[in-house]
Amino acid sequence: MPDIVNTEQAQAWNGPEGAHWARNQDRWNAVNEGFNEPLLDAAGIAEDHRTLDLGCGSGQTTRLAALRAPQGRALGLDLSGPMLAEARACAEREGITNASFTQGDAQVHAFEAGTFDAAISRYGVMFFADPVAAFGNVGRALRPGGRLTFVCPADAALNDWVMAMAALRDFLPVGDFGQPGLPGMFSLAAPDRIRDVLTAAGFTGITINQTQAYGAWGHGAEDAAKFLLGTGPGRHLTEQADATAQALARRTLTDHLRDHEATDGTVRLRSTSWLVTADRPADSSDRP
Repeated sequence: MPDIVNTEQAQAWNGPEGAHWARNQDRWNAVNEGFNEPLLDAAGIAEDHRTLDLGCGSGQTTRLAALRAPQGRALGLDLSGPMLAEARACAEREGITNASFTQGDAQVHAFEAGTFDAAISRYGVMFFADPVAAFGNVGRALRPGGRLTFVCPADAALNDWVMAMAALRDFLPVGDFGQPGLPGMFSLAAPDRIRDVLTAAGFTGITINQTQAYGAWGHGAEDAAKFLLGTGPGRHLTEQADATAQALARRTLTDHLRDHEATDGTVRLRSTSWLVTADRPADSSDRP
């Protein structure tokens, strides 16, 4: 693997967590795909643009960016070997020839300066050990005037999956789901934190807008509960409980999710995120 500084993340995404996401890529896309159009529209990808997808995972957003730029290219970058293998297989299966994928750490990856017109990310930029350094490195990869666009979670309480897991506090050691400013899912939940990080990284024209989407977490409450408890956070919690507590947690979660079943049985949970755009100054050099 190339240079990596986010070593704990690399271990997780090349271990059980990465394998889980690769194995369940269709389910995770069903959870998050409601943000695809807002993300790509805000990025303003033109037909000849070169797009960098940060934390691309199994590559759905990379492939969509490539389709929007038939005369351009899209590069997906991720730490996870298992997910990148799925991304390459999907692109080949779908006949998308202008998308490629590279394993690497966006915080230190040796991008060629000024290569990309746009950088995008759907939930891939919250885990940097040094976010200012990471976004600065991405900024140098953009051409002057290029745009960064990403989606990241807003306040935990505005996300239904978090509230579903919080309902298990009587049975599992549920914590606070992370704090703004610290690496983790909600590290960029505070808009002021986003502005401070991106400004320090050399970006201007920063916009932050709240956006919501309802994702499909499973067919029926039992299926959705099994999936939620099988995610990384779910496994971490259940592994700390005995069999009785695990059974009570699964039953409680299933009952909670029944309130979110649609008429066709699909469990739909609201996700609330920030849609962020920022520009590399048109008169900038290779350093922010």
